[in-house]
Order: sequence, then structure tokens, then C-alpha cells
Amino acid sequence: MSITAERKAELIKTHARGEADTGSAEVQVAILSERISNLTEHFKTHKKDNHSRRGLLKLVSQRRSLLDHLKKADQARYQDLIEKLGLRR
Repeated sequence: MSITAERKAELIKTHARGEADTGSAEVQVAILSERISNLTEHFKTHKKDNHSRRGLLKLVSQRRSLLDHLKKADQARYQDLIEKLGLRR
């Protein structure tokens, strides 16, 4: 269910704003999106796993908050990120 260290490093490298950037909103949203997609796949086979579903809702809420912050701070970065990640908004 969780992402591997290699996949996380790849996401950080892809979405980082600078050389040592690991905590910008773009990186955090990319990692959360990966975890959300993994959990969504998990629920296709484990429909009654309500404990993990609660965790999924928390991740979605956290991603939404980060996206709202990014949209308020820099509209261009927000548009670029949702286009890269293929999010609806």
C-alpha cells in the first residue's frame, strides 16, 4: 500500500523546485497523489476495509489543503502541477 523509497525519490526528483527540495507543496501533493492512487487500487479488492478508508479520506483532505494553499500562493504553479499529475481541477 505504501510507496517504495525509490518511487518516492523519483517523485521528489520530478516535482522538486530546486536541488535539495523535498518539502514544497508540489512534492507533497505528488507523494500524496501516489499514496491515494495506491489506496484506491487496494479498495477495489478490499471493499470492507473501513479503517484504511478513513486514512484515505485524511490523505485526500490533506492534498486538497495543499492544493488550495498553492492556488492562493501561485496560480501558475498550481495549474502546472494539476496538469502534470492529471488531477481534475
